[in-house]
Amino acid sequence: MTKYIFITGGVVSSLGKGIASASIGKLLESKGLKITIQKLDPYINVDPGTMNPFQHGEVYVTDDGAETDLDLGHYERFTSIVTGKDNNVTTGKIYNSVITKERRGDYLGGTVQVVPHITNEIKDSIKRVGRGKGIDVVICEIGGTVGDIESLPFLEAIRQLRLEKGRGNVLNIHLTLVPYIRAAGELKTKPTQHSVQKLREIGIQADLLLCRTEKSLSKKLKEKIALFCNVDEDAVFEAKDVKDIYEVPLMLKQQGLDKKIVKLLGLHCRDKGLKDWVEKVIKPALNPSKHTTIAVVGKYIELQDAYKSIYEALRHGGIANNASVDIKKVESENLEKYGAEKLLGGVDGILVPGGFGTRGIEGKVRAVRFARENNIPFFGICLGMQCATIEFARNVCGLDRANSTEFDKNTPHPAISLLEEQRRVTQMGGTMRLGKFPCRIRKNTKTYEAYKKPLVYERHRHRYEFNSKYQDAMAKCGLIVTGVFPKARLVEIVELQGHPWFIGCQFHPEFKSKPDSCQPLFREFVRASIESGSKGGKRQ
Repeated sequence: MTKYIFITGGVVSSLGKGIASASIGKLLESKGLKITIQKLDPYINVDPGTMNPFQHGEVYVTDDGAETDLDLGHYERFTSIVTGKDNNVTTGKIYNSVITKERRGDYLGGTVQVVPHITNEIKDSIKRVGRGKGIDVVICEIGGTVGDIESLPFLEAIRQLRLEKGRGNVLNIHLTLVPYIRAAGELKTKPTQHSVQKLREIGIQADLLLCRTEKSLSKKLKEKIALFCNVDEDAVFEAKDVKDIYEVPLMLKQQGLDKKIVKLLGLHCRDKGLKDWVEKVIKPALNPSKHTTIAVVGKYIELQDAYKSIYEALRHGGIANNASVDIKKVESENLEKYGAEKLLGGVDGILVPGGFGTRGIEGKVRAVRFARENNIPFFGICLGMQCATIEFARNVCGLDRANSTEFDKNTPHPAISLLEEQRRVTQMGGTMRLGKFPCRIRKNTKTYEAYKKPLVYERHRHRYEFNSKYQDAMAKCGLIVTGVFPKARLVEIVELQGHPWFIGCQFHPEFKSKPDSCQPLFREFVRASIESGSKGGKRQ
């Protein structure tokens, strides 16, 4: 029988439920168990695809084309699982399904209610993610904070599921805060007590507690938490701040969290340990021998989570090259105000990530030009690749006012234009070119040197594309196409000849990168940036 672990959070948001869920998944995989991880989000949007990154952060895209919560990125980076549309469930998705069924007549004659109809739909979604896949354990993270009105149906659903599956098949883990009050010089357990009390009012008793804390919990504090929260003393675990998030699984293992989980769920398995994780990830991350500084020129720089996968993939590139990567975050609009030399001078590499809308575009174009003219390694992703195409068309090919039709519908040279399949689209949600597509790589290029194979699969999220009408003109000037979607001959990758390292790709390679297996383009971009820094960047 599939076992279930439900992870809830209390006191405040941003405690790290996603990292905790991913770390527990890593621990269980190290014991030979087959797991999957699901995120239940309480917002009413069907998915985060139409949300502003300033509000929600990054939209993570899966192989099957689902636009999902960024926590799914953590799940994939820490474990071997490949997530999909069933791994992210929202209130909007649940209500949309129930209302569709009601209109179809599935509940004919009945009054549709939160209990049982909404809660049944939630339970079906939880069961579905592991059904028919030989899954040993489903780890389910409940978004939001206990006490929020939005998450109540999800909490009621998992309360019911425990009754259905039986105590030995369901485990409730509660992540809570034990703050350090500096003025008093003490750790305070009251927020944790109140959070667990709120959970019990809903009908859920926590089996294990993960306590986010700056300082170690004394035996006396653990005894106090256990007493007031109605758990065993050995069920109270520290979730201390660490230097690197990839240390979290090791920290939890050292406290015996994995053994406690296995015991409570009655699982029988063999522990392979985390030796490979320590050797391939933690040691090189904590003890790099080299260093490089890379600028990320984006539109949503103010919010840390807006480019979460980009930042992590750059760190993976550092791990793969035994280097620390100092990320310099540059707001693209500021490049328009202060110039590229002032904000980008001295960096070893420049990355321009994806985005939508006209704001800050000219700043991104300036960043591309600065990288091209100064022989600084450049990596353009999605919109970044499009900006590289626009810059090259204008300043090298002499195509005055070249642009994307997204930003200038009347441009005389639409170097970037709307995908043909997008011209008839009227709905905004989930209608872009989404998910995994093949890309054929051209040999004898830096792109091929990175991948070392002729066919790769990468994840997409875009509406606009490179206009193939300009392919020959740009190739004559040095910007060549090195990757195409075979079926429709869509341009996926461009590369500048004669430059130390200058590549733009239409897809999002950051979504396929892991700390112990860096995505090839990120690995080579970081390597080129390290070499650039060691040579002084060969600035001209």
